Amino acid sequence: MQPITPYLNFAGNAQQALDRYAQAFNGEIVAMQRFGELPPQQGKQPLPADGVLHATFKAGDLTLMVSDLPPGMNAVSGNQVSLSLNFDSVAELTQVFHTLAKGGEATMPPQDTFWGAHFAMLTDAFGIQWMLNHDYPAGEDKNFPV
Repeated sequence: MQPITPYLNFAGNAQQALDRYAQAFNGEIVAMQRFGELPPQQGKQPLPADGVLHATFKAGDLTLMVSDLPPGMNAVSGNQVSLSLNFDSVAELTQVFHTLAKGGEATMPPQDTFWGAHFAMLTDAFGIQWMLNHDYPAGEDKNFPV
């Protein structure tokens, strides 16, 4: 398992926050995707194309992940920060997911994603939000336990 990365959620002003953090911490945005890059989703509320779907910010040893919340979700105290863990294997991610989900709420069960990772989200029984990720190296077998 790798170090925990704070994941910060914003109400449409993630870009402004990232710009401020870059100035404050002398860091940089090393990756960014916009809502407009998502595959079309029939029957879903349209997302602001320029909204931040996901960004990674780095300043020295500090890493933050950032996104804007989609329409209909409010940034309130308690849901603005998730703990994001990256795993070396799908098996490890799956075991941690099932353990943390006991008594909690799975918001996205473990699954392969369009961005080339195996990913899950949940809120544990104590109200902590977790994002679990395993990036697939090129050529890795994507068969996984559920």
